[in-house]
Amino acid sequence: MKRKSQSKGERSIPKSVLRLPDLEHAKFAVINSLSSPDAQRGYRHAIDELVDWYCSEPRLSFSKTVVVRYRMHLESRHLAPGTINLRLGAVRRLAYEAADSGLLSADLAAGIRRVKGLKKLGVRSGNWLTAEQAQTLWQAPDAQQLKGKRDRALLALLLACGLRRHEVAELRFDHLQQREAHWAIVDLIGKGGHVRTIPVPGWVHAELSAWMSAASIQSGKLFRCVSTAGKIWGEGVSQKVVWHVVKEFAKTIGVSKLAPHDLRRTCARLCRAAGGELEQIQFLLGHVSVQTAERYLGCTQRIAAAVNDRIGIEPTR
Repeated sequence: MKRKSQSKGERSIPKSVLRLPDLEHAKFAVINSLSSPDAQRGYRHAIDELVDWYCSEPRLSFSKTVVVRYRMHLESRHLAPGTINLRLGAVRRLAYEAADSGLLSADLAAGIRRVKGLKKLGVRSGNWLTAEQAQTLWQAPDAQQLKGKRDRALLALLLACGLRRHEVAELRFDHLQQREAHWAIVDLIGKGGHVRTIPVPGWVHAELSAWMSAASIQSGKLFRCVSTAGKIWGEGVSQKVVWHVVKEFAKTIGVSKLAPHDLRRTCARLCRAAGGELEQIQFLLGHVSVQTAERYLGCTQRIAAAVNDRIGIEPTR
């Protein structure tokens, strides 16, 4: 009986070395605490990278010292300070979830929190396309093929409406409505649960209509998978499909390292270059600061004369 009592006491003491099941448990808790799909994807990737590194060295204590070593490992990969700080943020959250679950002591979790991130020297401008490149990109898919019609419509939405890839994947037929005699994506739920209405230029709606008509889509998700035989299947597309479409046609036009978010950045820059007001561009992209500006300034978004109607990538006829 005495031995059993000691065994129970030993099990109640938080660990310093976390094994894979412990890390998976804490990771599951972190992911479930996040509501945004973007945040979930980012934290899952960051934690998976940490777990791979942590488990590569046996009997490694999960403490401030080891997290400092992990930060040095990230720096050795020449990652941007912002990327490293995001990784460290995921590590801190993992440590606190492990402490809350009784897997890690509060002292060790507090020590991990004290690991400082890197200072950002300036802001990376990211990648974007010129108007000519953007026009070439969305027109690259073969309009005579069913998949080509889908990909043209998808790329046009990313470039002219500034949607995030998860927003494209979740877009539904009933999101497309008319407001002020102008097509719009109405009440789209974006990052952080924020709801916005996005003007859709006439030429973009024409591409969407060509795809929907060819695919006989009248309800549900707007974009569907297309087999190699040219047949529609499934009830939607994943974010990976959106990613691969961008990568496929970026390679076609000779642009490397182009991501879906770069098309969102391209949309903002082209709108600005076309004379769009910063406030209207913020409305279009759905940044959190837009809601703040709207409350304080009483601003309203224009739909009839939308900021993204004419930005230099429309089809020439």
